[in-house]
Amino acid sequence: MRSIPSLLLVLTLATLVGCKQKEVGGDPPSASIYAAANGCFVVEASDPGQGPAWLATSSSGEAFDFVPAAGAGATPFFLKASGLGRYLFYDDGGSYLVSDGSALLRQAELLSDVLLVDDDFQSEAEWALEHSIREPGRFQLRHVESGRYLATTGLQDGAADAASVALNAAAGCAEFPEIGTNTEGRVTTKTFKDGTLFGFVDTHSHILSNFAFGGGGIFHGAAFHPLGVEHALADCETYHGVEGRKDLFGYVFDGGLDDIDLVALILALATGETPGPNHATAGWPDFTEWPDAVHRSTHQMQYYKWIERAYLGGLRLVVQHATTNEEICNLLALGGIQPVRYACEDMVAVDRIIDETYAMQDYIDAQSGGPGKGWFQIATSPEKARRLISKGKMAVVLGIEASDLFDCYLVPPEGVEGCNEQDVLDRLDAYHARGVRALFPVHKYDNGFPAGDGHRGFIELRNMVHTGHFGNFVTDCPDLAQKGFDSGPEMFSGLNAPRDDYFGEPPYDFSNLPLDPVGTLLPFLGLVIEPPGPAPACQNAGMTALGEFLMHEMMKRGMIIEVDHLPQRSYVRAFEILEANDYPAAGTHGRNNDGRLYALGGVSKSGFGRCRNPAQPGTVDDGFQARIQLIEAMGGYPAEGFGLDLNGFAGAPGPRFGPESGCSDQTDPLTYPFQSYGGDVTFHQPTLGNRTIDFNTEGLAHIGLLPDLIEDVRRDGVSDEALEPLFKSAEAYIRMWEKAERRAAEMAATP
Repeated sequence: MRSIPSLLLVLTLATLVGCKQKEVGGDPPSASIYAAANGCFVVEASDPGQGPAWLATSSSGEAFDFVPAAGAGATPFFLKASGLGRYLFYDDGGSYLVSDGSALLRQAELLSDVLLVDDDFQSEAEWALEHSIREPGRFQLRHVESGRYLATTGLQDGAADAASVALNAAAGCAEFPEIGTNTEGRVTTKTFKDGTLFGFVDTHSHILSNFAFGGGGIFHGAAFHPLGVEHALADCETYHGVEGRKDLFGYVFDGGLDDIDLVALILALATGETPGPNHATAGWPDFTEWPDAVHRSTHQMQYYKWIERAYLGGLRLVVQHATTNEEICNLLALGGIQPVRYACEDMVAVDRIIDETYAMQDYIDAQSGGPGKGWFQIATSPEKARRLISKGKMAVVLGIEASDLFDCYLVPPEGVEGCNEQDVLDRLDAYHARGVRALFPVHKYDNGFPAGDGHRGFIELRNMVHTGHFGNFVTDCPDLAQKGFDSGPEMFSGLNAPRDDYFGEPPYDFSNLPLDPVGTLLPFLGLVIEPPGPAPACQNAGMTALGEFLMHEMMKRGMIIEVDHLPQRSYVRAFEILEANDYPAAGTHGRNNDGRLYALGGVSKSGFGRCRNPAQPGTVDDGFQARIQLIEAMGGYPAEGFGLDLNGFAGAPGPRFGPESGCSDQTDPLTYPFQSYGGDVTFHQPTLGNRTIDFNTEGLAHIGLLPDLIEDVRRDGVSDEALEPLFKSAEAYIRMWEKAERRAAEMAATP
């Protein structure tokens, strides 16, 4: 192959762009080590005191050798960034440059932590590109797994013996496997006529749920992976079993939590499998049955290329909540049904998800040319979020939605002490320092702050297992228009035992449930099958003193208080505290407390109706315009975005056509191509490897279909002016956040 002019000039010019990270090796500005991403190159190298040689496939086809002349078959490599300054070398035959720590080998398929269920696994295919310590303007390659350096004679221990490397631009590279966005055009920066930011918000997201539940495969599929889509979205049979039969949580949840056959569930736990085929497992490139956000809750819906497609359609702010569930993890992992990669405790997963969100930012930066260059950027202040969005990027806010926040259990496990105020202060400060700005005081289960949200069915049973207490439901409930999760009848009246002392000693021990589900639950089966109790029923306990302390300390830090998982009594008390301090909050499951949330400057979430109604546009069907009018009437900023809760077991907007739609007499199906609301990007029908998605009959299969959903609504006679409140919703969220920080400063200045 003829080598065409070196890319060194391009790489040198790239050093003019400043960046924060300094790489191992010499001292030229480090931007150049990122410029090789997604390029096609041949590798020229020279050992100390030796002439140049070029990397080429060996005659056996099983390894790589260095040859003395570029014209003697130098192999072109596509350099796929696996992280900042790290690359996969993908050759023209679709194989990888790997090493066993000594020789340079050629490998068609890679193992990974996902396929091996091994959290400590490091691939042999990753190479760190560093500046040469011997020759300015050239590079050296460090094999990440072994830590050794590339030389023309194999790998060497020290950088002093490393070959100096040039990456010379080439042609003929193979296409690296990846999912496309099926778009044309690029984001152009814009604002509305009044100067407000352009873009909509997803106030409630769980991008990295694959690192929840012990990090195994209870939730399958990654938002990104250093080795690419083949490993991020691999076949789920490793975790979910043949025909998906080990996906017991998906079987229960997608079948309807409140309608679960408990006898069938106990038998499934005992056998470790569903009674029949559950779902097809194929991932990349066939995706036979998933992603399907409408019907399949335990598979990834937010791969980074899908998020990018939504970003291209106007998504500009995402609140990324780390979420998990210790009890679900324990039930399936300790029982040996599914493997895990680390402990099941909530905060173990939360910590990992926070780390992986930063890693995802770095990964997207790496694809885009270096630190800060990607479209996915974490914002730790409203000022930074505003600045990012004004530059056409997407701001990401870090949050936590977990039952055992800060390990503040209602009933601490053996060897764990209960939380006190100093624990709360220490952990608030620690997570604030890590960039967390939004918190739910509670999620599903009772903790030391308030009672759990009181959700029904399976969740109610799990709270009993988690705490050792029967249900704590009563019928004298607050007078709230939007009741929240603890409303309706008490599902298991035989397991309800209201108590005066929320912190009382638990009468039961269910810790053996994962190991012996039948023996543990059978003694209670007669109580479980008793009919539901009277309605309405709500949690007897309210906000604890420690919960009030948490709220006040969050306000001092200008943090975003998420209120929608608070059960009714705690919700009432939370609003007393918020209103006494004129402090905004977020209701990202849709509660607004009759508009009182908006009067404080808070935000909620909305959505669109799916079935077309000839009498009125689709935005009215789900109350979108009515909510905007309520916000305006309460003195708030009249804009509201989504709170999709994708990867959070919340479902997604379904289709208008086909047997699954539930709609009748529908016309005007969505057609392609179409222009984005902002007019800068053209969207074509989405594909996933070998699969083509039909939005009309599948609905919002993944987050990348948000532009399609919006376009479907636009074709329902909804004017662009009527949709402005959606595309001003990122502005609304930031204004709420700005008020929170302003009130924090004002409260600190008040004696």
